[in-house]
Amino acid sequence: MQKTAECVPNFSEGRDLEKVERIVGAFRGMAGVKLLDYSSDRDHNRMVVTAIGEPQALSAAVIAAVGIAMHEIDLRQHHGEHPRIGAADVIPFIPLRNMTMDEADELAKKTGKLIRDLLDLPVYLYEQSATAEHRRNLASVRGGEFEGLTAKMQTPRWQPDFFTGQVPRPHPTAGATIVGARMPLIAFNVNLNTIDLVIAKTIARKIRSSDGGMPCVKAKGFFLKATKQAQVSMNLTDYMQTGIYQVVEAIREEAALHGTSIANCELIGLIPRQAVINLPAHYLKLMNFSKRQVLETYY
Repeated sequence: MQKTAECVPNFSEGRDLEKVERIVGAFRGMAGVKLLDYSSDRDHNRMVVTAIGEPQALSAAVIAAVGIAMHEIDLRQHHGEHPRIGAADVIPFIPLRNMTMDEADELAKKTGKLIRDLLDLPVYLYEQSATAEHRRNLASVRGGEFEGLTAKMQTPRWQPDFFTGQVPRPHPTAGATIVGARMPLIAFNVNLNTIDLVIAKTIARKIRSSDGGMPCVKAKGFFLKATKQAQVSMNLTDYMQTGIYQVVEAIREEAALHGTSIANCELIGLIPRQAVINLPAHYLKLMNFSKRQVLETYY
């Protein structure tokens, strides 16, 4: 049976739409690959692509996109709200159909080696592909960002997993990239009716799991210049443990304590069907609601 993988690469460009289109072009027209979604954000200065396909074809499309990003993006001139160490910042592979996590891990490692071999770009492995426990968490690997990458690479603890030469060095304009296998996650932002960044950061600390908050929630506070809003930006790494409705209600309560409220919410990329089904089941108190009651399940 044919195997299908998903890849959600994040690129450090969200302002120049011509550059965005050239990077995304690597996924268009590639046999065995389907581009599902892409979105860019000026404040974060970042783009997220969602593509699925046959594993080897998907890997080839990703490598082509990384090559274009290296040509188009100069991190020495890059500024945005989102942390980053690379022009092609992070490249997660997710097993979908007829594919195990071990196979996704193998695909991620093969792709990382090819990025090193073909593009001379240092690569870190993370999540299920991490070679040490301290490299599993994306935030840890990205700590220090592009500006601190040269010094970081000189420490044995943070040498890249794949690099050329005897001494690891970042690419001068494209930095490094982070590749790994993981389960699906939901990238979800909540924008507040306030310009106070301190409030967003306080709420993020309150709800994220690393500070004793909600399970499987990663969160940071940002200020969006374009809309003049403070934002709580999140990754929900296991939506069955902590769902969208749970973080929204938690943020609503915390925001009220600080004299503000939720303005709107934003979904980045795609979302698993079950996570969507969970929303009306919670808010409407639907009894025994399941995907069997969704019309599109049957065609």
